[in-house]
Amino acid sequence: MVEKIEHIGIAVKDLEQANTIYENLLGIAPYKMEKVESEGVSTSFFQTGESKIELLEATNPESAIAKFIAKKGEGVHHIAFAVKDIKAEMKRMSELGFTILNDEPKRGADNKWVCFIHPKNTKGVLVELCQEIKE
Repeated sequence: MVEKIEHIGIAVKDLEQANTIYENLLGIAPYKMEKVESEGVSTSFFQTGESKIELLEATNPESAIAKFIAKKGEGVHHIAFAVKDIKAEMKRMSELGFTILNDEPKRGADNKWVCFIHPKNTKGVLVELCQEIKE
């Protein structure tokens, strides 16, 4: 079951420039910046209250973010929902007919296990399910 909106992902061409814009907009600095080599992205996370924004810049021209920007330009890329048990949610969503884009959860940014649901199932919105990694 979905617990809450975890974050909204925004694809950007220039992470440094986007960070400045969002620092000014929100009045805070990002709480975390990291590279996710497996996804070919650099990310920044901003949090205000329980709401989070993830800025994503492609580090690889073949990454999903680079392809998204080439096709649609900068903007909202995905909405992420926090779940307690990502494997159970993947199974539940699959049984309901949603197309899960990865067979197993993968390590994502901000210490999360993640998987994605194809936007054709969600009225054009890429949905990410994420679960906190407890180590």
